[in-house]
Amino acid sequence: MTRSGHRPPALVYRGPASRPGCPEAVAALLASAPWNLDVRFTGPHEALPLTARTLSHAALYAQPGGGTLPSAYRRLRRQRGAVRDFVHDGGRYLGFCLGGYLAGSTPGFGLLPGDADQYIASPGATVHDERDTVIEVLWRGRPRTVFFQDGPLFVLDESAAAAVGARIIATYDNGNTAALVARYGKGRVAVTGPHPEATPDWYTDHGLPVQHTRDLAEELVEAVMGE
Repeated sequence: MTRSGHRPPALVYRGPASRPGCPEAVAALLASAPWNLDVRFTGPHEALPLTARTLSHAALYAQPGGGTLPSAYRRLRRQRGAVRDFVHDGGRYLGFCLGGYLAGSTPGFGLLPGDADQYIASPGATVHDERDTVIEVLWRGRPRTVFFQDGPLFVLDESAAAAVGARIIATYDNGNTAALVARYGKGRVAVTGPHPEATPDWYTDHGLPVQHTRDLAEELVEAVMGE
């Protein structure tokens, strides 16, 4: 991979384990200030394949939204070791929706001090199907409405979470964790179930009221890129 000046490279997965529009929204987010990242797509049909060698040059790897977890993991399971090693050695992992599921372990990359599970199946959930919708969350204690499509919740092992300095960034209305950041080895992981990176067309395409949540997405990136 060639570097653009001294900008840290950031990789965004694009391929069969994602959906059109999801990688592009994440890439647009990462390409904005203040991180000055050199954003590239990686995947089976991209110029940069998702390999240990490609990851070794990156500062951050982002896994965007996509289809179902079993299908996505079948396509990505051969990269599990490379992704884990990348983060453990100091890289950053950023997961949105499916990327949050994949950060878990049943199945997934096993990057969390716990696991990911389906919010819509949890007790007290206010969304009960897989349709594109909006959902209420508390993001750093502030009530916000965010785009949502069958995103995960995160179940933390208390002792493991404390050991890696896990911080809950957002909770769903039933109290389950909706977004968090934690260490993994020398690196960091930030994941979210809802889609704060969603652009206005995501809402209008589904007849939903447009929500402006770019600030939340930027907070998530800042959390994973920080110390």
